[in-house]
Amino acid sequence: MQQWFPLWQQLQHYDLKSDLKGDLNAALIVAIMLIPQGMAYAMLAGLPPVMGLYASTVPLFIYALMGTSRQLAVGPVAMVSLLIFTGVSGLAEPGSAEYISYVILLALMTGVIQLLLGVLKLGVITKFISHAVISGFTSAAAIVIGFSQLNHLLGMDLGDSKNVFVIAGTVVARFTEIDPLTLSLGVGGMLILIVAKKKIPKIPAPLFVVVLAIGLVQVFNLHDQGVRIVGDIPGGLPGITVPDVSVDTMLILIPTALTIAIIGFVESYAMAKVISTKEKYPISADAELRALGAANVGAGFFSGFPVTGGFSRSAVNYESGARTGMASVFTGLFIVLTLLFFTSWFYYLPRAILAAIILVAVYGLIDFKEAKHLFQVKKVDGITLIVTFMATLVIGIEMGILIGILFSLGVFIYRSAKPHMAELGYVKGMDDYLNIERFPEAETFDDVLMIRIDAPIYFANMAYIEEHLRERMIEHSHLKHVVIDFSGVNDMDAVALDEFDEWLDYHRSEGVHFYFVLVRGPVRDLFARYGWTDAHHDEFCYHSVQEALTDLKKIG
Repeated sequence: MQQWFPLWQQLQHYDLKSDLKGDLNAALIVAIMLIPQGMAYAMLAGLPPVMGLYASTVPLFIYALMGTSRQLAVGPVAMVSLLIFTGVSGLAEPGSAEYISYVILLALMTGVIQLLLGVLKLGVITKFISHAVISGFTSAAAIVIGFSQLNHLLGMDLGDSKNVFVIAGTVVARFTEIDPLTLSLGVGGMLILIVAKKKIPKIPAPLFVVVLAIGLVQVFNLHDQGVRIVGDIPGGLPGITVPDVSVDTMLILIPTALTIAIIGFVESYAMAKVISTKEKYPISADAELRALGAANVGAGFFSGFPVTGGFSRSAVNYESGARTGMASVFTGLFIVLTLLFFTSWFYYLPRAILAAIILVAVYGLIDFKEAKHLFQVKKVDGITLIVTFMATLVIGIEMGILIGILFSLGVFIYRSAKPHMAELGYVKGMDDYLNIERFPEAETFDDVLMIRIDAPIYFANMAYIEEHLRERMIEHSHLKHVVIDFSGVNDMDAVALDEFDEWLDYHRSEGVHFYFVLVRGPVRDLFARYGWTDAHHDEFCYHSVQEALTDLKKIG
């Protein structure tokens, strides 16, 4: 019971005085923040704004019940909304009934994928996506999101292209078609949001901007002067929806569903982990996958779209005093009240203001510092970030993340195929055998090669290891002994063992003696199963380079 529904355990220790106060306070602030954001992100996804409110009800209740994070604020987020628009807009006209049906099916598919990953305890697969890939993808996606909102911000039709370079060219070519009134509203809203965030962060700036803009439109009849407004928003709660399941459509949507399932979870889990570390309580990656999966299934059956945990709202939820998952339950209830009684209040809301909210929110996703940091620390990781960033901008969202993942895995394979190997020498002042490249004063011996391998050995890097050993052996013209430090080798595969065995036999026949130092337990077990321990027992019993050197002196 508690494994699948952690909220039950939280309620058993619920303090009606402190916990309830903190949860209610956080819920009200997050709901005030979520209402305009949810509508804006629905618009970004090519959906009616009310669907952003639908996606902020049932999914919140489900996640609160099943999630292990007590402060994560689940709901619509910009990244997922962009992935929805990118993956579905090629199938149907955004905003149409067919398009909405596809998005609802996508939510259901995303949820099922996450549920399966969680049930099968495969949350670990998301760790194969490097931080450099996520950072590059996120930064590029933020730029794509920003450009996708220019039509609303500028009050002009920029066509259907999703390519930022095409959009930029269109804006330049049709600069005179920009609506000054719409642009002024949007820019003014952005400035208020930015200033309020820096100077008075405690006020709900998005809601303030929304109320101000609605008042300006009504008082000055700006909707009759070219400013596009949201218009009618249906009131009432969402009904149960059963998406039209088609095998052909599901096959087309699978890449998008997989991308949303993994990227959404990575974003959500990262934030949940940060908060849980601060609050010193455990969270489970697999339980989080199950909770998000169930929340997305709920979104699919109640007219919503895919959701995940958001960075900014989760931070606000935490900082505002949320103590348990009940904060999310209360947030959902506040959204329900809005759907029942207050949707008509948003009729005159300018679309430019929703665009402004999106633009200010996604600007923080562009991480210049991380790119600089990666290039300083590990250049290849910086290159991975840039490759992912450029691929996402030039080729597209889904292919961009795929190219980034493949590139990072390729880099890993390339690096593991050329493992670090160090020739050792005796450093008198430290009384140790260390890398001669780092310690040029280290003493070496013409008849003895001492070398350390710092990586697992497998079929792909065995040829490189053999070649490197051969080159070092040639440099020692009177070579009689080779001492191999295996302290950095924690695994070998059968193919590498076969090749290494042949290589050792050849050089033994040439009169070269081998000594293996600090062989780890798992590798020693492999040697035993392979028969090396019985055949060459004396070669594998050394616990230090010095011990091996002492023994080889007896051989001469």
